[in-house]
Amino acid sequence: MSSVASGSNGKAGALSPESRAASIEVLKGTGVPGQELDILIVGGGVVGAGSALDAVTRGLTVGIVEARDWASGTSSRSSKLIHGGLRYLEMLDFGLVQEALQERGLLIQRIAPHLVRPVPFLYPLTRRFWERPYVGAGILLYDTLGITSGNSRGVPMHKHLFKRGTLRAAPSLKNDAFVGSIRYYDAQVDDARLVVNVVRTAAHYGAHAVNRMRVVEFLREGERVVGARLENQEDGSTFDVRAKQVVNATGVWTDETQAMVTERGQLKVRASKGIHLVVPRDRFQSTVGLILRTEKSVLFVIPWGRHWIIGTTDTDWTLDKAHPAASSKDIDYVLEHVNRVLKRPLTREDVEGVYAGLRPLLAGENDSTAKLSREHVVAHPVPGLVVVAGGKFTTYRVMAKDAVDEATRAMDERVPASCTETIPLLGAEGFKAAWNRRARAAEESGVHVARVEHLLNRYGSLASELLALIANEPGLGDPLPGADDYLAAEVVYATTHEGARHVHDVLTRRTRISIESWDRGVSAVPVVAKLMGDILGWSEAQRESEIRHYLARVEAERLSQQQPDDESADAARMGVDDIIPLR
Repeated sequence: MSSVASGSNGKAGALSPESRAASIEVLKGTGVPGQELDILIVGGGVVGAGSALDAVTRGLTVGIVEARDWASGTSSRSSKLIHGGLRYLEMLDFGLVQEALQERGLLIQRIAPHLVRPVPFLYPLTRRFWERPYVGAGILLYDTLGITSGNSRGVPMHKHLFKRGTLRAAPSLKNDAFVGSIRYYDAQVDDARLVVNVVRTAAHYGAHAVNRMRVVEFLREGERVVGARLENQEDGSTFDVRAKQVVNATGVWTDETQAMVTERGQLKVRASKGIHLVVPRDRFQSTVGLILRTEKSVLFVIPWGRHWIIGTTDTDWTLDKAHPAASSKDIDYVLEHVNRVLKRPLTREDVEGVYAGLRPLLAGENDSTAKLSREHVVAHPVPGLVVVAGGKFTTYRVMAKDAVDEATRAMDERVPASCTETIPLLGAEGFKAAWNRRARAAEESGVHVARVEHLLNRYGSLASELLALIANEPGLGDPLPGADDYLAAEVVYATTHEGARHVHDVLTRRTRISIESWDRGVSAVPVVAKLMGDILGWSEAQRESEIRHYLARVEAERLSQQQPDDESADAARMGVDDIIPLR
């Protein structure tokens, strides 16, 4: 093993400003002769985070860097589902479905029960006689694969419903839109919260995690990659990090990062855009989600607290990857398809939030029209560099394991096997006990039991740390302006424990205020900037810069969503650059 010291990175893996600075100093120390990490992970999405946790729990010294914020790309813009992919059964991709269902069971029951929970869906049936046995057989197979994956499913079995039972579950469906349905279960997650939780857990076990740290080039000795040159986006400084192996887990940016090393890259990734709409829960009545067939794919209507998430689309995207834009055409497509089954159609005025994300799909190197896959691939294009790409959010742990397996295969010493299937994320241990005593916790803290439940569902057993903040400063128990679901304490905690560096980190990822509130977080911005600035030592000019940038970002996104096509939507969204700290 390397001589770089390993150990717990702060209390309960806190991604504090101090721990970030300490991790930077450790990484700088690896740039001198005789010092190196075992593995440097590039990319702070779910696969990079999972790779850091996998590697560090094998006893390796690990650094993980992310150019922007944790989960700022694809991993905060998914359908928020942990699922096997029911539609892949039709493609006869049984192995992919079974693997994903195994991970679903692990996440619900062991790894992240505080973040991943079952959610019921209706599959409406529109054809008499033949469709029920056909679809029913597929969903029975889906449930059976969940059992035979080696874990309990963690969700109830499916159930056949006739017309009356379907309307009882979803009264807002059109009477003539279906002849019956099948209710089945999958699971959902706040994707960005899971990623931050995985990074924190990796830090807890000794990984050195730094966001806002960009790779500007890879270090080479002959053909071999031996590390990377990093640029700190917060102050512009650069330094070298040396590592025995570098894992490139950059998702839709895989081609660009791979090209920094070799032009003969073994993997080619194409970006597919998917957009989602967020509407208030009261816009239509249903106790369950919906999965609807479209001419191209499927459309999910997903319960999300006091909201519904409706999506998604599946279109090629060749424009800016950092800020994919939803066009007016995208929004109309989603509304048109969901309205086919609703008694009262949704309109643009019902839409609270819109977000767009990019799927990193594998494509044939010389065949841009090749069938794109949700499988993942791990490659070793040059010595010292492992590339992992493709896959889906649900199977992040398997992708991480395969990437670290490939990296350690080239190491001289014997490295233990992956053990992440046995490791709960921070907040998972003791979650059920904390949930059972939530009424008592509310009584002791003076925080309403509904607020305690909200904190438990976001932080698990670590909710006690937020209640302690409120006990020390009762004003932190107040809700944020225009975003009643979230407390001021969550902004403080995001900054001191979850690596948030900028206002948009809190409003778009640590919370989901940017898509859940009618004003998209505008009312909350001054309060968030004040709370963060007090911790991070912002000047008045910096605070004002953060506020201006967020307001401009919201306006650019609203403008992009009025444009007729991808090109004009992208041009509108790109009117606001990423924030650059005042130096």
